[in-house]
Amino acid sequence: MTILRDPTAGPLTSEPLILDGSMVSLEEVLAVAEGRRRVILSTTPDFRKRIAKGNAFLERLLEEEGVVYGVTTGYGDSCTREVSASDLEQLPRQLYTFHGCGLGEALSVEAARAVIMVRLVSLCRGVSGVSVELLERLTWLLEHDVIPVIPEEGSVGASGDLTPLSYLAAVLCGERDVFHDGKRRPTAEVFAEHGLTPYRLKPKEGLALMNGTAVMTALSVFAFARTTYLARLTTRITALSVHALNGNPYHFDAELFAAKPHPGQNKVAERLREDLHAPDTPRNSSRLQDRYSTRCAPHVIGVVEDALPWWRQFLENELNSANDNPLIDAEQGKVMHGGHFYGGHVAFAMDSLKQACANLADLLDRQLALLVDARFNHGLPSNLSGAAPERASLNHGYKAVQIGASAWTAEALKLTMPASVFSRSTECHNQDKVSMGTIAARDALRVLTLVEQVAAATLHAACQGVELRSQIGDAPPLPDRLAEFLTDCRLIFPALGEDRALEHELRTLCDVIRQRHWSLYDA
Repeated sequence: MTILRDPTAGPLTSEPLILDGSMVSLEEVLAVAEGRRRVILSTTPDFRKRIAKGNAFLERLLEEEGVVYGVTTGYGDSCTREVSASDLEQLPRQLYTFHGCGLGEALSVEAARAVIMVRLVSLCRGVSGVSVELLERLTWLLEHDVIPVIPEEGSVGASGDLTPLSYLAAVLCGERDVFHDGKRRPTAEVFAEHGLTPYRLKPKEGLALMNGTAVMTALSVFAFARTTYLARLTTRITALSVHALNGNPYHFDAELFAAKPHPGQNKVAERLREDLHAPDTPRNSSRLQDRYSTRCAPHVIGVVEDALPWWRQFLENELNSANDNPLIDAEQGKVMHGGHFYGGHVAFAMDSLKQACANLADLLDRQLALLVDARFNHGLPSNLSGAAPERASLNHGYKAVQIGASAWTAEALKLTMPASVFSRSTECHNQDKVSMGTIAARDALRVLTLVEQVAAATLHAACQGVELRSQIGDAPPLPDRLAEFLTDCRLIFPALGEDRALEHELRTLCDVIRQRHWSLYDA
């Protein structure tokens, strides 16, 4: 079965993204990471001149025997150690070599592509003292899909993502491993096949590549996209659940929500009204109040919708920042030492994102609990079993699926402890306050995976509940939008009659969700 991406995520385009130091959006990074868009480096004289000017100023400073951290000195707390002129060319290699200690699983190819892209965007700002040649090599990696194998563990998020980014620096120099043509291979082998000579880093370029927030920011791009989609999908599943439970569709009345004017919350209520064809509340409703997991769904999902704009602001500002140290101001003729590698904004965004998204899992888990329980589902069969009455004693429907959803929800909620509060003084107390931004981003992605699993389980069950409700015939006809969505779902998984193992269907649904298969609501 071919799974298509959500058209709102952006189609494959032949128009390349030109990097010239201008602002880049999260969606543009995502398009490059997912292989939907090419990247080229601007050839305009102004851009090339701006990049070259910073590198030329740095070289001139070195000729004048200027002192520049990480260029003429050791790194971190070793900054008091002066490096002799004869060793300056060796220093960048030393930096990525001793940082080659990453552990854990390797980032996916898509995530590693995003890392390259995010680092390119930052270096194109023109204040990192790198050469045009380095930017061209990074672009070459993306163009030829030669992607560094980057271990996901080993960063404390300040001084940026040093250890994982060392794998990008090493690959540029022909070392370590890459993913190419679907295989993990030695970089030197792949370079030789392409007739490419390993790059030789200039004095500041090792530090410029590694001393930044590219890994945490790249992972956050995926977290943001998945969260945006999950908020919409949770809304659609809620509409199905309300219908399956023969619930009150007027809990989402426009005038009611005008009294509490959070825009994202109101957007969710509007989507539910449209899904359920419930534009106006009647004077007397047959059901006064449903349980909170449906009645308060706009309030839960609305937190995510209302937080998306400021998560975007935090992440796009980080993406488009120069975040290595030191920065080079060629116009003013100065080297600026600071701490822009600190990933606090990413950490805060990801810590709050995973909390808000875990609440989506909790909401859906509670809806699933109502759907399967004959005491609360208003006449649906116990555990939503679709078996014939004479087979009811043998069949258990969604009983185990609900147990699984409870486990995934509990794990998601457990992982909401903020990573940013676990700063650890490290590196001889030079890095004595760190952001833990990369751990926060990795945690957020794990939470999102669990939320997607709960969404898959509840969607599977809600479709079953809707069809069982239509067989009972005690609810209004299924509104057109939900009927169309149900038809699409049935192309992916069938109704449940006799019990069957649902693992494969749930895994497929998780893939469908992660790939943003359905176009859900207008942006």
